[in-house]
Amino acid sequence: MSESYVIVGDGVAGSSAAETLREENPEADITVITDEGEPLYNRILIKEFAKGTMPEDPVFIHDEEWYEERDIDLRLNTLVTNVRADDHEVVTHEDEVIPYDGLLVATGGTPIQAPAPNSDANGIDHFWTFQDARDIRENAEEADNAVIVGAGLLGIDLAAIVGKHDVENAHYIMRGNRWWRYALSIEGAEIMHQAMRDLGVNLVFESGIDEFRVDDDGYIKETVDANGEVYPTDWASVAIGLNFNIELLQNTDVTLDWGIHVDETMRTEEEDIYAAGDVTQFHDQVIGDTAQNGSWGSAQEQGKLAAKSMLEDQGGDVTAEPFRWVSSYSITHFDFPFISFGHATRGTDHAERKYGEQEWRRLAFDDGQLVGGVLIGDMSLQSQFNKIILSEAQVADQKDVLLQQDFDLDELDADIEE
Repeated sequence: MSESYVIVGDGVAGSSAAETLREENPEADITVITDEGEPLYNRILIKEFAKGTMPEDPVFIHDEEWYEERDIDLRLNTLVTNVRADDHEVVTHEDEVIPYDGLLVATGGTPIQAPAPNSDANGIDHFWTFQDARDIRENAEEADNAVIVGAGLLGIDLAAIVGKHDVENAHYIMRGNRWWRYALSIEGAEIMHQAMRDLGVNLVFESGIDEFRVDDDGYIKETVDANGEVYPTDWASVAIGLNFNIELLQNTDVTLDWGIHVDETMRTEEEDIYAAGDVTQFHDQVIGDTAQNGSWGSAQEQGKLAAKSMLEDQGGDVTAEPFRWVSSYSITHFDFPFISFGHATRGTDHAERKYGEQEWRRLAFDDGQLVGGVLIGDMSLQSQFNKIILSEAQVADQKDVLLQQDFDLDELDADIEE
């Protein structure tokens, strides 16, 4: 009999795993289960759709026919409620039992609601799915008074969206004294602040949400911040992080924490259960520590690797090499580029320099190694920095070279492959 593989989640991790399984094993039974109502789309592009700069069609990567052509059983609008690890079965919300030889969990997360009264009111959106983007686009087009909550990478997308839709009165409320304070200093953050102000977004620092006030119909009408300021609000959008969808493994021997623990090949402790994507807490060989990130490229590579591990464990002629990847996240809303790479929010040592009004660099080091950084304005050295990270070389004592506006790897006193 052919092997049976079940994948829970049809994001880029789950979809790339399904594609790899089919390429390597034409006879396998492959089932992809997702609680969403549409097949794989580009989560990077949904922000462009929400801004109104892109129609729906280019956002989709696969249609249902793509799965049919590859003989992959796609189950839309289906929720897995239980995993019976001893029996190698999953159970859906309709009590259907689906057996597996290998199970991949790539379920992603669910947006966290603001810890404030009425955070579930009508007129408050969260930004994660394509449907969220549709709602946000419609509401931003109609809003006169908007509030954004969450000083991270999705929050700045929301700021760009309200700016693009010319919302008359938009306030972006942040808890700290700057945007993305875990990766940027005041100097670097101010470049981003000015770009948001240029879009017409008012920035509110050292604050937070105390309460959302609603009208008699339960629709948001005002936002009260932590300092007692009251903002008229037709629409609000919250992006303060994710709760990762790990509940379906709670009755197994898989280690669950903020995510699903996997080794450097995406295997869990439970036989024939694997995980990939932003739901994983994986062993990052490069930094020698547990890591977690939700970048598109990382999730795609983890999905491919998980598939190879599944095939290898079923006797397939493939080898699952340990995961080694430098993730990246770019912001393209402004007239200058922005990219974070590696583990930009980690590190016990940092170096930074400003080169122009909209050009800045910050590098993060841990135990002498470069582990990540942020580039604003000039992306030309990203591949160089990626090579340094993957080399695991001791370079923290050569910050003067790394902060040169332009440099070659051979200028470093380290063994780094070109």
